[in-house]
Amino acid sequence: METRTTTRHPWAWVPTLYFAQGIPYVVVMTVSVILYKRLHISNTQIALWTSWLYLPWVLKPLWSPFVDLLGTKRRWVVVLQGVIGAILACVALTIPTARFFQYTIALFWLMAFSSATHDIAADGFYMLGLTERQQAAFVGIRSTFYRVAMISGQGALVVFAGLIEDYSGNIRLAWSLTFGVLAVIFLGAFAWHALILPRPATDTPHRQAAGRLWADFFNVFAEFFRKERIGAIIAFLLLYRLAEAQLVKLISPFLLDTRAQGGLGLSTSQVGLAYGTVGVIALTIGGILGGVVVSRHGLRAWLWPMVFIIHLPDLMFVLLSQFQPSSLGLVTTAIAVEQFGYGFGFTAYMMFMILVAQGKHKTAHYALCTGFMALGMMLPGMYSGWLQETIGYRGFFLWVVISTLPGFLVATLVRIPEGFGRKEEAPPAPSGHCLECGYDLTGNVSGVCPECGKPVPAAAVK
Repeated sequence: METRTTTRHPWAWVPTLYFAQGIPYVVVMTVSVILYKRLHISNTQIALWTSWLYLPWVLKPLWSPFVDLLGTKRRWVVVLQGVIGAILACVALTIPTARFFQYTIALFWLMAFSSATHDIAADGFYMLGLTERQQAAFVGIRSTFYRVAMISGQGALVVFAGLIEDYSGNIRLAWSLTFGVLAVIFLGAFAWHALILPRPATDTPHRQAAGRLWADFFNVFAEFFRKERIGAIIAFLLLYRLAEAQLVKLISPFLLDTRAQGGLGLSTSQVGLAYGTVGVIALTIGGILGGVVVSRHGLRAWLWPMVFIIHLPDLMFVLLSQFQPSSLGLVTTAIAVEQFGYGFGFTAYMMFMILVAQGKHKTAHYALCTGFMALGMMLPGMYSGWLQETIGYRGFFLWVVISTLPGFLVATLVRIPEGFGRKEEAPPAPSGHCLECGYDLTGNVSGVCPECGKPVPAAAVK
């Protein structure tokens, strides 16, 4: 039984926890597509089967009560990280086999299920292991390290695999070694968290409330579907990203396919650099800027600019498919423009989910919104590969642009309250308190706030 109560400084575990949360997601959703393309699986098969991997995130709200009922959040986090590390090792071992596709897709599905469950436990543990002030102070840190995981997986990992491909000439060996290295890194994170994660006294299972928990769950579920204008809400959640849901499954295959096949003929390393590194950085910058403008002016003021900015850059892939430029710089710039627009416009989607979730069941209703979000990515992605192989890349990217129209349509159906999302000016911290989190610094001589870890000017200490 995990009965000891220990505390750790958040810097010791928050960054690594959210890095570990991001890695399996990016492996399942993006790296798997590149792996299968390099191993000559058809676009139809790639898009269909990797889209199915969204299913655990679609259904995640349905089994989240089990995480509360069975064991502590800490135990869930540690055990699932060990499981994911073992799965990564199994992927490395099965890539060289004749039936690698069947084996690895099954392993990726297990990884997706484990990752979705890990998300529930990690987010819950974050709230148990930190005070409210620490949660607020570290929300940017957790988001940053999740993005670092995306760049590491989608960028550095793919570049590494490409370099081994070029050196050895053996694609299967390259990807087997890459997943082996990733398994070692992830098992290292598992060992670190097993030792370093705090053991909050409040991190306990809720077995005694099982019957009430399920009754409350079904009540919360029913209340979600009784929300005003629920039809418009679900339409927005499913269709706002209809174009992107199809596009995202074919970006890597398009970049990797030969020019004779209608692609751009990039190497694996070039894809890791252009799409996995520069693209993710542009996506991150777009998301940050989107958050800034909404916090200043509110979602209502920026909804329609965001609708245009998320959709119009899809034209970049129409141009790339028509002209097939050979310049890596030009291709990278086009990808960065599209990814920046997606990051910026996706802010409206995230804020809308927060709006929908408002009320006494905020956490549960937000989880249901994320389930619809994943469903909206899964269903269009399943047929996108078949469609591309039927009409070619040029026709497919034109279709993607046409598919942006439902996104414009559903934006007309939603109602955003005036001022929603606008950040209210907080009063300044009183003298003798941390300017970042407001912690009372009376008598503190360390030069660092013990609550949030920020440096403390000497003038701020009484």
